Amino acid sequence: MKALLAAALLLGSVSQAFSQTPGIDALPVSTIFVTSNGMWEREAVEDTATKSSQPTDTGASTRPEPTRGYYKVVAMRQPDGTAKIYLQQIAYTADGPSLVETLELEEFTQMKAYVTDIRPESSAGASSLPGLFVTVHLKTDPDQKEPDAWTILIDELGDMKIEKASN
Repeated sequence: MKALLAAALLLGSVSQAFSQTPGIDALPVSTIFVTSNGMWEREAVEDTATKSSQPTDTGASTRPEPTRGYYKVVAMRQPDGTAKIYLQQIAYTADGPSLVETLELEEFTQMKAYVTDIRPESSAGASSLPGLFVTVHLKTDPDQKEPDAWTILIDELGDMKIEKASN
């Protein structure tokens, strides 16, 4: 009887744990690597259409806050085993993270790459400097013994460069 009760309690705790992860079920099973790294910032654009022509006397600055966020690199396995790699810009908002843009990185798609790993430059957490640097480890032939390393670099101005790593 004790074993039956213990099994029921274990089953209940496992099902409760699964019910507490509502967003993870939406993640496609073809997702093989995800890394968040780097940061970006854009100056806010003042909305002149809704701006009052009357001066305000609050003494506080009415200048809009800049938009800030981070980058996410995602590898998705295709039916043939190769992967497509996407770059996402995620904005910090009062309601939590918000997707700004998703961009397929065609350079990797054209290589028909078998992605074996994606690593950030550092595992120390979010950088305080704008930009992104991640290394994508991939094979262009599934029988290739060692993967090649490619870097995705976004500088502080938002310019992106994808190139074979030069170690």
